Amino acid sequence: LQERGALGFERHYHVTDPFIRRLGLEAELQGHSGCVNCLEWNEKGDLLASGSDDQHTIVWDPLHHKKLLSMHTGHTANIFSVKFLPHSGDRILITGAADSKVHVHDLTVKETVHMFGDHTNRVKRIATAPMWPNTFWSAAEDGLIRQYDLRENSKRSEVLIDLTEYCGQLVEAKCLTVNPQDNNYLAVGASGPFVRLYDIRMIHNHRKSMKQSPSAGVHTFCDRQKPLPDGAAQYYVAGHLPVKLPDYNNRLRVLVATYVTFSPDGTELLVNMGGEQVYLFDLTYKQRPYTFLLPKKCHTSGEVQNGKTSTNGVSNGIHLHSNGFRLAEGRAHDVQLTCAAPLFPAAPQVELPPYLERIKQQANEAFACQLWTQAIQLYSKAVQKAPNNAMLYGNRAAAYMKRKWDGDHYDALRDCLKAISLNPCHLKAHFRLARCLFELKYVAEALECLDDFKGKFPEQAHSSACDALDRDINAALFSKSDNAEDKKGGGPIRLRATGRKDSISEDEMVLRERSYDYKFRYCGHCNTTTDIKEANFFGSNAQYIVSGSDDGSFFIWEKETTNLVRVLQGDESIVNCLQPHPSYCFLATSGIDPVVRLWNPRPESETLNGRVVVDMEGASQANQRRMNADPLEVMLLNMGYRITGLTSAGAAGSDDEDSSEGQVQCRPS
Repeated sequence: LQERGALGFERHYHVTDPFIRRLGLEAELQGHSGCVNCLEWNEKGDLLASGSDDQHTIVWDPLHHKKLLSMHTGHTANIFSVKFLPHSGDRILITGAADSKVHVHDLTVKETVHMFGDHTNRVKRIATAPMWPNTFWSAAEDGLIRQYDLRENSKRSEVLIDLTEYCGQLVEAKCLTVNPQDNNYLAVGASGPFVRLYDIRMIHNHRKSMKQSPSAGVHTFCDRQKPLPDGAAQYYVAGHLPVKLPDYNNRLRVLVATYVTFSPDGTELLVNMGGEQVYLFDLTYKQRPYTFLLPKKCHTSGEVQNGKTSTNGVSNGIHLHSNGFRLAEGRAHDVQLTCAAPLFPAAPQVELPPYLERIKQQANEAFACQLWTQAIQLYSKAVQKAPNNAMLYGNRAAAYMKRKWDGDHYDALRDCLKAISLNPCHLKAHFRLARCLFELKYVAEALECLDDFKGKFPEQAHSSACDALDRDINAALFSKSDNAEDKKGGGPIRLRATGRKDSISEDEMVLRERSYDYKFRYCGHCNTTTDIKEANFFGSNAQYIVSGSDDGSFFIWEKETTNLVRVLQGDESIVNCLQPHPSYCFLATSGIDPVVRLWNPRPESETLNGRVVVDMEGASQANQRRMNADPLEVMLLNMGYRITGLTSAGAAGSDDEDSSEGQVQCRPS
């Protein structure tokens, strides 16, 4: 009918829940002789390009499962990135490889027309932008982001961003992407937990003004030329990771952003954090990392009913703030509390509608059966429908604290703060907050929080849970005091550098201090073995999140609830690449196997799908153990050896929680 709104309708509804639950393998595209490290759809979605360890690129007709073109790229090592150049009629293809080279190919004549050799280490990603038709960017392990302009005759590129000026000589750039709605914004992932967002236009304008300035060539001894102008960079980080970094380093667990991508509307940034989880950052409603400030005022203990009490007339003093406390020089337990605004208004609790009350009861039953993940998913489902119910946040926090996967205590802390912001007299949320702070190594803050809890709820002051936490905190403080001298003069503990070659500049410290926290976290996959593992939005409205994994599976989550809804076996070893089709419910994946796999909703008449991982909970738990295993054990596992002694209790990456919690914490409300 050529209806004008047909394309919009198609893209709005092309990925739906029934389709996701019927997703299965449609075809395998064979033609490569090595690992397939990168995939790229053209804008129309009728071509798919792939790059491989065999140094070839292949262009496919994926809808008919045909190989249209295969060419050797001229690279002498593994290809890590492949991109169609916008507005080139799908004629120009760009590749980046482990030989430190970037090549530009004309597919119509199967020739390499430009070869750039300016990087000094492996090129991991190429990025393009529709608004910049002759321009593209590269990220490489020499720590540089380079910009290329094919309109110029020169076969050189210019350095757009030099991360080594900020983070020392050891920093490696791993991935980058351009915002599809505003091509002036470039996101960069590198070694370490911080993800960087740059304003390209501001950087270029700054450099032009520097060149035009009459004093540009004259510098005094004290002059320091900033490589980037103020406001041109914004950092994002999962709030708990900087503090965890020393522990991860001691266990040889590397944190590195292996993939970054924007949502279709450009308002969200998705990051696959190697060595950790998948994180989504909201670029519009930014939030500082959650930290603790004591509530100023609360009801008396007699009026408290675990999140059900009325909160009329109560001043809520809980704030969500970045680095609200710092370790003062020389003393680990001197806390500087910094206030932030605005206050959250205290909202009276309303009864849940019957269907949500049923979901909450199901979650409580799962909690009682120690099915922590199931309980978390049910609470999350209810939270999405009732985002102002303090009890749901408090209960989900308890489930996170019991499960104890990487990042769970920080999510529990966030939930406790949210519950208290909604109801400042939520007894269990107050106590769980103290426990979370302790588990997250904020020991002095945990003690202050516990003392505040005892003052507000004196009848709980001598409960077994309080006594146990008090003992734990004081033991930790005693242990910390022995090492207090080691902390002198090091700046905020969460941001300190570790060595000379890894030296952090003052500008970098400031940017890290101003970093923003994540909105959602997605758990279940494992990303420790390769540094090219992708995570992507699935659906034009970004309804789902997909990620590859070291166990050969790929995982699909609902974006808003963060619930895992589908796991499929996508490779015999590791799934690295997942590229959704621009307008169909159609997914291309690749990994260690020398094939490209295509996935779409299978007919309802097909009852058997041998690639579905039915035990999603078991797969997720196994991946948590894998992420926390000794690197040698992981290597042996990859070689096919079975390692005994990896139990779920010892592998979750957190200190064991005291079992004698008492009634204040152990049960959901």
